[in-house]
Amino acid sequence: MASNSINVNVGAMVALQNLNASNKMLDVTQNRVSTGMKVSSAKDNGAIFAIATNQRAEMGALNSVMQSQQRGQSIVDVALAAGDTVVAALTEMKALAVAIEAGGSSATATALQNDYDALQTEIDSALAGANFDGVNLWTDGAVTGVITDTSGGTFSIGIAAASDGTPTATTAAAVQTAIDAFTADLATMGTQSKSLDRQVTFTSKLQDAVEAGIGNLVDADLAKESARLTALQTKQQLGVQALSIANSASSILVSLFRS
Repeated sequence: MASNSINVNVGAMVALQNLNASNKMLDVTQNRVSTGMKVSSAKDNGAIFAIATNQRAEMGALNSVMQSQQRGQSIVDVALAAGDTVVAALTEMKALAVAIEAGGSSATATALQNDYDALQTEIDSALAGANFDGVNLWTDGAVTGVITDTSGGTFSIGIAAASDGTPTATTAAAVQTAIDAFTADLATMGTQSKSLDRQVTFTSKLQDAVEAGIGNLVDADLAKESARLTALQTKQQLGVQALSIANSASSILVSLFRS
């Protein structure tokens, strides 16, 4: 091929190819800088995009798991709060039961019984009010499930036949039996509460790990991209200059025919 041809400008063709390549790389870098991601769509890297998409779906599922666990925590916390009230009332009722059994005047017995009955009413009211989002763990048979993982695993909270905090008789022995039964149920719920706390902590750490993993896959290193952007902009300017020089070659040939 002739080196000085007006039909084919090889220098311009090469300069244009290099300029197009620089422009393409510059577009990629500008997209990374503007989005903060090195893989923002499937065309950037199909395999990595698929992995990141799946992990984002996992993050959404973990959010639902966390919400279920936190709801479970609230349900148990409300039940435990009512339980503290009941234990305090039963403790006072035992003292009253002893006093009632000891006997005394009719007026005294009536006053003691009234106090005893009032405490029982407080117990009933506290247990009936231990409701959160439609669930009351002190209601007979109130056992509810909490989601523990994205595969649908569950953890049960509550007791199938929880104590109602009502002594069978107005005696110290009967009240003590009620205390023993109620505190046993309270201890079970306390254990469930601790288990939920651990599960919430684990789910939170898992969310952080998955989010960090997604970032490692798709996030751009903006410091590197900034430096690359500057270099590519300079390269683009030089490419434009090279193309301009190559295009001016034909005008040099024209000057050879001037008289």
